[in-house]
Amino acid sequence: MGLILTECQGMIGTITINNPVKRNSLSNEMLNEMVDAFSEFREQKARAVVIRAAKGARVWSAGLDVTELPDPGRDPLSYYDPLERVLREIQHFPAPVLALVEGSVYGGACDLAFTCDIAIGSPTAAFAITPAKLGVPYNISGILHFVNIVGIRLAREMFFTADPIDAERALRIGILNHLKPVEEVEKFTYEMANQICCNSPLSISVIKEQLRLLANSSALSPETFERIQGLRRRAYDSSDYREGKQAFLEKRKPVFTGE
Repeated sequence: MGLILTECQGMIGTITINNPVKRNSLSNEMLNEMVDAFSEFREQKARAVVIRAAKGARVWSAGLDVTELPDPGRDPLSYYDPLERVLREIQHFPAPVLALVEGSVYGGACDLAFTCDIAIGSPTAAFAITPAKLGVPYNISGILHFVNIVGIRLAREMFFTADPIDAERALRIGILNHLKPVEEVEKFTYEMANQICCNSPLSISVIKEQLRLLANSSALSPETFERIQGLRRRAYDSSDYREGKQAFLEKRKPVFTGE
């Protein structure tokens, strides 16, 4: 059995994250399976895709598999890394992608849920973006996803504190489109997916691409881009980055020095 489960019923594809032993962490192997799943759904002309964990999961996903983070000196979130490829698959998929969120969502899995077109959660949902706990510099596109969803002030709070946002607050600030009881969230999500499937797929595809382009329309000068990359390089070349990864593996609190 793979690290994800896929099915396509009617015009709705489903990707179920399926690695509970590792708290559904996003390993490179799992993310590559997701890329393949989106290719299959394109061929099947799916009009909606749902990304979810198993029904009743306590952890939707613990985020990137920390054991696979590269050693200092290499960007942990470069353009061709598997998570970035999956996020682009979601953005460029010609039909809406819905996140059905039960349980906690950490780190890069927040980016995965935020990149989905629509997010529907149960009261067990919670969201925490945690690179500061590992000394990881987040990338430009990922930060833009957060700013587009929650605004600059909430993005600062989430990145700086790494504290979780509970389901009620997630609904208020726009992380979730809908919050439904545990016993209703699955039915509600697939009813919405079915409603989407009844509408014009070409119209939806064009509107989705327009929304993507508009959301990313703030241009960066080459100088600004290079400065941002330089700032990130300071972090992933640092002792703090090494300490964050080592502390996680040793199951202890990291001791950061700012160097």
